[in-house]
Amino acid sequence: MSYRIIPLDDLLVNRANDRHGELENETAAIGWLFSNHLGQMRKLAEDIVHSKGLYEPPLVYQEGSHSVVYDGNRRTTCLKLLADPKRAPNAELREFFVKLRAEWTGVFPDRIMCRVESDRDEIDEILFRRHTGSQGGVGQSTWDDRQKATFVNRTGKGGKLNVADEIESRLKTAGLLPKKGRIPRSNLNRLLSGEAFRNRVGISTAKGRFEFIRTEEASLKALARIADDLAHRRKTLDDVWDVDKKSEYLNELDKEGVLPTAADLLTSGSSKPTKTVGPASVPLTSSATGNSVVVGTTRPSRPVRRTTLILHHDYGIAWKGRLQRQRAIWEELQFKLDLTEHPNAVAVLCRVLLELSVDNYIKQTKLATAAENDALVKKLVACAEDLNPRDKIDKRYLEVVRKARAMDAIVSVDTLNKYVHSSKAQAFA
Repeated sequence: MSYRIIPLDDLLVNRANDRHGELENETAAIGWLFSNHLGQMRKLAEDIVHSKGLYEPPLVYQEGSHSVVYDGNRRTTCLKLLADPKRAPNAELREFFVKLRAEWTGVFPDRIMCRVESDRDEIDEILFRRHTGSQGGVGQSTWDDRQKATFVNRTGKGGKLNVADEIESRLKTAGLLPKKGRIPRSNLNRLLSGEAFRNRVGISTAKGRFEFIRTEEASLKALARIADDLAHRRKTLDDVWDVDKKSEYLNELDKEGVLPTAADLLTSGSSKPTKTVGPASVPLTSSATGNSVVVGTTRPSRPVRRTTLILHHDYGIAWKGRLQRQRAIWEELQFKLDLTEHPNAVAVLCRVLLELSVDNYIKQTKLATAAENDALVKKLVACAEDLNPRDKIDKRYLEVVRKARAMDAIVSVDTLNKYVHSSKAQAFA
């Protein structure tokens, strides 16, 4: 730990702040703070001007020529906008910061005293103690349950189950521990911090306990390779730091044939975890790869009236920074918009989410058979036909998507478009 005076221009507001998860860039992070904490941000900016500085130095980590802020993002944001009001998200806030800057007496600080940490694990330990327990510090902004969950999903810290301990125990029993070196548990926990990543290696903790969702042999093979990579430092903290890095590493293993596949799905005679989706209980499959679920033999329970379009399940989605708009719409459809009260808003946002997701898939895979200016139905079918040979969806799922082309089908893109655009569409109950 050291304290250093750092130029304000060299400080970066953290795009992956646990308040919001990964966003695209610093500008998006600044926008999020004002969209979600407008009143607090204005009051904080006023307090900084009236007190002529910060009472607590930001906690930062050096990345190249910049220092990324890990604690103190709100304070840093206010200082940056006071220094350059043009960076404010809208005209009203620009005017607010121009007037506030005029109230500053004396020389405006262009260099800030910061606490600099060179160990990102140490930073996470600091954040864990500051934001996930009882709050006693003046000026410290409390994280809500979802923000705490974002931190746990990013780092693997604070969960009731230590995934790294469970994995090491099973590898030891199977005689698959690395021959040299020790497994860096913090890095292993970070890599497998979210259910989406755990599912890709064939395990789940959805029920609060460690379970295999692929055959134990296939899953242990993948886990042994990961443990060996980490123990021999072929992969380090930098390789498992954020969603993109984790996905990149797991994709490498997938291409090498290391990860379990759909063929390794536990059969009906084995002990398999199940997850309730709607009225029926179904075996859990890899949410990261998009494999479809297979209907189990459990007797369906009485259906529960759906209140939101997306059920309140943890689908284990690993949201990347570029998907901030999709994530915002998803959370509105899952938690905020009631079907009976907002049927039109739900329908329109469903249509927007579908098209944004399809366009993102086309862009990321460079899909040659579809273009962004094609009709939605053509793009949707093209994506499904690309996912099937990759073993991400099965043939039955593909056929369902192909039916979206039928003009007279109840469930089709044409029906969706008519409902969204027609002035005579009846609101559903």
